[in-house]
Amino acid sequence: MSQIEKIRQRALAAALLASVFAAGAAAGARAQTAPESAPPAVLAPPAVEPPASGDASSGVAVQLAARPALVFSGSGDWDDGLRAILEAFDHLRDELGKAGLQAGGKPMTLFTDTDDKGFRFNAMIPLVGAPAGQNLVFGEGIKLGATPVGKAMKFEHRGSYDEIDSTYEAITAYLDEKGLEAQNLFVEEYLSTPMSADDQDLEIDIYVFIK
Repeated sequence: MSQIEKIRQRALAAALLASVFAAGAAAGARAQTAPESAPPAVLAPPAVEPPASGDASSGVAVQLAARPALVFSGSGDWDDGLRAILEAFDHLRDELGKAGLQAGGKPMTLFTDTDDKGFRFNAMIPLVGAPAGQNLVFGEGIKLGATPVGKAMKFEHRGSYDEIDSTYEAITAYLDEKGLEAQNLFVEEYLSTPMSADDQDLEIDIYVFIK
């Protein structure tokens, strides 16, 4: 299954959470008919302003560099996916405090596998620097790692997590229109921490890695 198809599944599953599955399924079915093309040429680092707030119809090409991070591997069901992610971030923050490490960026979720029932993910918090000369021991499922690296398209989601399905539908349409072929991973970076799934002040940047 291609990552574009997985992103479609992500959009439709999120639509369940928002109780608008029928509309999301119709949009996903229409997007699935779009032909895929050859991988695009190498993308340069961004030299333009990001799209306006709430506009997921266009993306910005970025080149992401690896950063040291504390990583928690977990899984969740679509109907309580946000809760699983937020609990993972709580575990990571607890371990940061115990180890005396300092966060160096916003928390991120790397989705490693998705299906119609749920997903597997790596929650991560970037660090100021890689710990040196320390024999650190972390809780179960937590380890030192790095944020994803490579060329990606950056999109914005502004609004509740309940409504993120529409953003993924716009991303899918954009990738199909531009003939961009996605890798088997995508990342959500949480610029703000949601208080609930219907928190309208939520700000998320979404990175779709491109072949």
